[in-house]
Amino acid sequence: MGENASFWQSLIYAHPTCTTWKQDAEGSIYHLASILFVVGFMGGSGFFGLLYVFSLLGLGFLCSSVWAWLDVCAADIFSWNFILFAICFVQFIYVTYQVRSVSFDREFQELYSALFQPLGISLTVYRKIVLCCDAEVITLEKEHCYAMQGKTPIDKLSLLVSGRIRVTVDGEFLHYIFPLQFLDSPEWDSLRPTEEGIFQVTLTAETDCRYVAWRRKKLYLLFAKHRFISRLFSILIGSDIAEKLYALNDRVHVGNGFRYDIRLPNFYHVSLPES
Repeated sequence: MGENASFWQSLIYAHPTCTTWKQDAEGSIYHLASILFVVGFMGGSGFFGLLYVFSLLGLGFLCSSVWAWLDVCAADIFSWNFILFAICFVQFIYVTYQVRSVSFDREFQELYSALFQPLGISLTVYRKIVLCCDAEVITLEKEHCYAMQGKTPIDKLSLLVSGRIRVTVDGEFLHYIFPLQFLDSPEWDSLRPTEEGIFQVTLTAETDCRYVAWRRKKLYLLFAKHRFISRLFSILIGSDIAEKLYALNDRVHVGNGFRYDIRLPNFYHVSLPES
């Protein structure tokens, strides 16, 4: 205990205390470095946040190196700040390379800006999602069917990029599907990963359409590897189904008093007569 006490006493009391303070302020380079540090540590996340942080911190360490070389004339202070400047510079180059290597076609870039970027999804995560659909945008010509009632198997999940899709059941109109909406989110949600099913509605292109499609098995493999992407799609699909249910407005009837439930396409519910 005595040795520990003497160690702390020497650590606290052995160093010289400041009896007089320097009257002159440090040069402008020192204060510029401090400002750069303060602003640099306010950076955000993601690629561009890292570029912001490393660029400003690098400039701050560079200014500190210049200050140590010209004003303080201290080799150790100069060396440490210059090493930290070099590390920030290398990190900045590395992040810049990553940003440039993550590039997409125009439609995928617009899809990212409109749907995924507002949710805070990074480009690296978005790249995994794009690669899962083979980075392909599929064209559906006007009046061609994406799915036919009772015939088309549910084996993929598709997101409309442009155009408009008409949804019908037994020839009766249900609602439209617009860009940035899933084409088959109710069908996807109604099946477990091991189950199979067929469409209970017909989806027809009212205009020339473009959509992105993820194969069912391939997308589930992506979910298994990346739980964050699984949660992301769960939120997007749930929100999409809610929009479709709202579009139906709970007043869609399909012949003989049966009400069609788009969330569970394999079932019809008998609607009770109004009193």
